[in-house]
Amino acid sequence: MIGKLKGAIDEVGEESLILDVNGVGYVVVASARTLRNLPAVGQAATLHIETQVREDAIRLYGFLAEAERDWFRLLQGVQGVGAKVALAILGVLSSAELASAIALQDKAMVARAQGVGPKLAARIVLELKDKAPPSGAELGGAIASSPREDALSGGARDAVLALVNLGYARPQAALAVARGVASLGAGAETAALIRRGLKELAQ
Repeated sequence: MIGKLKGAIDEVGEESLILDVNGVGYVVVASARTLRNLPAVGQAATLHIETQVREDAIRLYGFLAEAERDWFRLLQGVQGVGAKVALAILGVLSSAELASAIALQDKAMVARAQGVGPKLAARIVLELKDKAPPSGAELGGAIASSPREDALSGGARDAVLALVNLGYARPQAALAVARGVASLGAGAETAALIRRGLKELAQ
């Protein structure tokens, strides 16, 4: 199985690209967001690959970030979500935005993707509320100085709990929310702190 490809962008289409790896052109299917954010043709790129083998074909799906690939895998665990729908969702929502939508049970945000109706959006946020890909965020030594949770307001503590439920370590979550409080103010609502915390963790 192919897990990662490094090469030069040879061609970019509406739904896929060709990555030239030492003279071999790999056709890689990608989300609209990934295709928009690719380097220019001829430039080097590294793609995290999900290989799917079918009876009649082998398809490579490419992502610029591991987190996006992890969400792609996770989304397909929901009944009614195949590769096409998963890519559509990741085409309109970043990994952080998708995590936020699930944490807030925001069906409307997920339903923005083409091919995702209200019922499917509701199923996605419900089934994935206790699941999340491992966080790729590295806060280094800053975690050691993370604030005590009991020093946070009730709304901030709720935001920390929401991030922990998404799979983030409690010290990381507390630090991210504390930064959110510092930026948004002590009176910030829980939902706003969750969104801000997810942005902090995605950096």
